[in-house]
Amino acid sequence: MFIGEYQHSIDAKGRIIIPSKFRDELGFKFILTKGLDDCLFIYSMDEWKKFESKLVNLPIASKEARAFVRYFFSSAVECEIDKQGRLTIPQNLREHAKIDKELVTIGVMSRVEVWSKQEWANYGSNNLGYDEIAEKMAELGI
Repeated sequence: MFIGEYQHSIDAKGRIIIPSKFRDELGFKFILTKGLDDCLFIYSMDEWKKFESKLVNLPIASKEARAFVRYFFSSAVECEIDKQGRLTIPQNLREHAKIDKELVTIGVMSRVEVWSKQEWANYGSNNLGYDEIAEKMAELGI
């Protein structure tokens, strides 16, 4: 399970350091794709296969299902971490996540998310407050 928050920067070649705690669980190869909320998602190969198996069962006749599958698969790339623990993020994915220099990687249970530092700050300030989170947790039985 991925947990934690780490701040890094991206170099001129589009490389970021993946925290060592995440590298161990991601494995040698993994999938990087567009995420929701202007971030990127990183899935281990096992988690990607689970995600893929859910998407393959969506009805092809559904316009929304086709759009959903296209969104994740058209931007997905198989990645490897280099010997220095770095991952190269393709330009189109950097643009999607608005990553230019500073970034944040977070663990979100079954995936890693990569955010621009500014977008992560915006996300935190524009979402539920502590009382609203507590109410939602109660509604969900947590």
